[in-house]
Amino acid sequence: MRFSLAPREERFFTMFEQSVDVVVEGVKALKDLLDDYTDIEQKARHLKAIERRGDENTHRMFEALNRSFVTPIDREDILRLNETLDDILDYVEALAVRCELFKIKETTEEMRQFSDLLYQAVLQIQQAIHELTHLGKLMPFCHEIKRLENMADDLSHKAIADLFEKEKDPINLIKLKEIYARMESCMDKCEDVANIIETIVVKNG
Repeated sequence: MRFSLAPREERFFTMFEQSVDVVVEGVKALKDLLDDYTDIEQKARHLKAIERRGDENTHRMFEALNRSFVTPIDREDILRLNETLDDILDYVEALAVRCELFKIKETTEEMRQFSDLLYQAVLQIQQAIHELTHLGKLMPFCHEIKRLENMADDLSHKAIADLFEKEKDPINLIKLKEIYARMESCMDKCEDVANIIETIVVKNG
């Protein structure tokens, strides 16, 4: 099924597409940082600049919502989707900052695996949002996002168990545990996006 849209309604879908493209750019920047762990300060600044662009998109969506009497989907769903996409980018930028502030000397295999799963998840989100006016195409994206989130949960549990078993430096243990927990929270936000999209399908299908 496809929505029937007036021209003024279509801007919300265009704005979501712009927002999610910036989210993907931010997650890719984090993945690049963790895969090639050099020039950390410069890469963290680059990610901060991406995060600011994401904030600008989020604010533009709020302003458009406040000016609109009629919206193509429920205001609540627009608001939640807008906020949750922003949350993903905020979490990603915070991860880069912590790598710098914690003076992490090298990334772990688990960190790189997390970033790969996160990147796969946001690519699914990107595809879903670019198809947001085609309700019949959305559920497979949601299912794949949740599958990736379950894989991240398993990775997180194993990573933290191994950390307590093998890490001898208590300070390093605290740092890595914090990073793993934030990565898991970021994947949880991806699942939240999938849940919101499923809600949109149910309400409008």
